[in-house]
Amino acid sequence: MRLHRAWLVALVTLGALVAAAAFRSSTGVLMGPIEQEFGWSRTTTSFAVTLNLVLYGLVAPFAAAVMERWGIRRTVIAALLCVGLASAATTVMTQAWQLWLLWGLVIGVGTGCMALVFGAIVANRWYVTRRGLATGIFSAANATGQMVFLPVIAWSAERHGWRSAALVVAGLALAFALLVGVFLLDRPSDAGLLPYGAPTTYVEPAATLHHPVRRALVVLAAAGRRRAFWALVATFWVCGWSTNGLIQTHFVNAAHDHGMGTTVAAGLLATIGMFDVIGTLASGWLTDRVDPRYLLVAYYGLRGLALFALDALLAPNVELPMWGFIIFYGLDWVATVPPTVALCRLHFGLADSGVVFGWVFASHMVGAGVGATVAGVLRQAQGTYGTAWLVAAVLCLVAAAVSLTLPPQREEATAPEPAVPRTPAR
Repeated sequence: MRLHRAWLVALVTLGALVAAAAFRSSTGVLMGPIEQEFGWSRTTTSFAVTLNLVLYGLVAPFAAAVMERWGIRRTVIAALLCVGLASAATTVMTQAWQLWLLWGLVIGVGTGCMALVFGAIVANRWYVTRRGLATGIFSAANATGQMVFLPVIAWSAERHGWRSAALVVAGLALAFALLVGVFLLDRPSDAGLLPYGAPTTYVEPAATLHHPVRRALVVLAAAGRRRAFWALVATFWVCGWSTNGLIQTHFVNAAHDHGMGTTVAAGLLATIGMFDVIGTLASGWLTDRVDPRYLLVAYYGLRGLALFALDALLAPNVELPMWGFIIFYGLDWVATVPPTVALCRLHFGLADSGVVFGWVFASHMVGAGVGATVAGVLRQAQGTYGTAWLVAAVLCLVAAAVSLTLPPQREEATAPEPAVPRTPAR
């Protein structure tokens, strides 16, 4: 039996997403050496990282529209080239504004074009069955990128200087740009194929001819009139708050407040990343078989209960209950992504779901930023993170309740899109 081209496309997509995650996480490794060389403050370098994160989220819906209009392959190649050239250019920078421009603006926009919306669009176009599994594979790329490439980048920076590490990032970006150019196709019909698992009666959605910015805003305006959109925005906002904003940003410092060594706490955070891969793949598999609304109820509800217990679990030594929290939180970390992508498709149709998910993903990153700030303010005011855990726990329980209010809608109920006349590849 011949392997469907969709799996090769999935492999290349995963590689690009893994590389993008490595690019984003490399800033944490390179901040210290850059500050030491140029005498810049942590505020100066942190501004570049903040700008990177904000653009990473806000670019997503527009990137989805660009992919719909100009093609996935061209968009991703352009993004990888921007990241590679910007990373290489940091080796000759001399002013702080150049760091903000390269790290913040260019790499922020470039990696934003390869955010989760990229994987969502590929999964929607190339799969009819196994969409949830494919989305889960792509969602696991963030943790995989940190585990695979970040140690290499850190080793290069320690042994050969931060410029060497920046050139490693540049080389990876350019290498993946070549792979995407050779192996990634925009649609199955470009190879004369149907999506994986599609029936012979499958009708491919029409390619949009609208300007990407206008399309992103038009889709937002249309989606904004529906309750389901705001429910998905609200729940994913809480997801960002309770993961990237709270745990990823503050867990190490919170553990240190309780007497735990920084290295040990960082190791626990890395363990979360390891189990994130397993949890996201399992969530993708479940999304193909279980009502995604109920999955979100379980994920957010159990996450909230875990956060209620966290303050009592933190101690100088890592006991068995803390390992239970770490393993569960890793499994649950981005398990919300596959069912959220599926609900975007079910409620807004195959043609618009990529852009809709782009806006929902933007809310995730905004929630992460707000959550990080609120937790920091509470810690500063009270000397403890106890209230920060409780606030996030309550928000997760609210998100579980909101998920339950989402109305069921079958994909078949969506009006079919007109087919796009295409000539199969020879």
